[in-house]
Amino acid sequence: MNYRVTVLTPTLVGNGDKLSPIDYMVWRDQVNVLDQPRIFRLLSKGPRLEGYLAQLHKATKLDFASWGGFAQNYADRRIPFEDTAYAPYWERAQAESLSIPTFATSNEGPYLPGSVIKGALRTAYVFAHAKPAAIKELVGKELFGKAARRPAEHMEQQAAGSGGSDRMRVISVTDSGPKPRDPFRVYMLRLATLTAKGPQQYALGWKQTGRGAVEGKRPEEGTPTFAEMADPGTSFDGIWRENAFLNREEVRQVLRWSGPVTHERLFDAANRYAEKQLELHGQYAAWTGLEGLAASVAELQAKLTTARSNGGCLLAIGWGAGFLSKSSAIGIDEADHRQVLGALPFYERAIKSGLPFPKTRRIVFLKNKPATLPGWVELTLK
Repeated sequence: MNYRVTVLTPTLVGNGDKLSPIDYMVWRDQVNVLDQPRIFRLLSKGPRLEGYLAQLHKATKLDFASWGGFAQNYADRRIPFEDTAYAPYWERAQAESLSIPTFATSNEGPYLPGSVIKGALRTAYVFAHAKPAAIKELVGKELFGKAARRPAEHMEQQAAGSGGSDRMRVISVTDSGPKPRDPFRVYMLRLATLTAKGPQQYALGWKQTGRGAVEGKRPEEGTPTFAEMADPGTSFDGIWRENAFLNREEVRQVLRWSGPVTHERLFDAANRYAEKQLELHGQYAAWTGLEGLAASVAELQAKLTTARSNGGCLLAIGWGAGFLSKSSAIGIDEADHRQVLGALPFYERAIKSGLPFPKTRRIVFLKNKPATLPGWVELTLK
């Protein structure tokens, strides 16, 4: 079978690569990625190479007045901003927020790694099949060492198996074929947060690097980040295989699987997981008063209903999808969940604040307005 992943909201699945501010220049409302080897070869023929290397060594971004001609003539590729209003925000932003993560790319072009799809389905499967007693075992335990780093490992192994009995062995998902670069743009995102307003009442804030947060009615003062993302409507196609041998009854008995693992069961788990995520995101939109976010969540919930009826599923993948897309425990009792997280050093401070967890969301701006969540896609088989 073949699979198709269709992007529903701007999505970035990266391989760890980023464009530093000295790898590109912003010119004509687009990011011009410099062909540095070509520039070095050109400058090595004259006296300007030392000056260029000196600026690369000391500068946080290249001086356009001196080197802007390279953006015009020696750009390896050009990635347009989603909106022309973002160039001034980029100019004013601090250097640490100007590294642009880029989409996973091979020599032939951008592609979607199959491991991203399989990983998201595994998380959903654990969410749908985790035993309530497993999380109860964690409550009140002293978590240290490996248990503190991976507190839910035992719960995950109970639900999905491990090693030779891992239920995800039934499926294999290839990387997608390469895509042209046309449907990729640089989007601007900001980090929304909750601030306490009263008992069970919250207000919207926008995070500023190193300075807390500004109130919600001033999003332009929040720290922007920029990322190369696939536009909604972009599709990625690859090969989906299922190992029928592992689903044979005698094999399942040896592996101690209670039932076969099919794409229908995986998709059902994914949709149940997506339903819970969207419920929590909808609640967040109500707390913050972000009308664009609320409308986007409602639209995704409608697409979830359609996907269920058509045999597909919704997934939240990639950069910016947040804690809710990576935790299989979001469906358990909230008090138990907070107690376990509060025992972990990384989350202890956030839990002690008494605010809902997680209190932040990475929000994609469309046409310079807070609009949607990143990373939502629809997966179908054909």
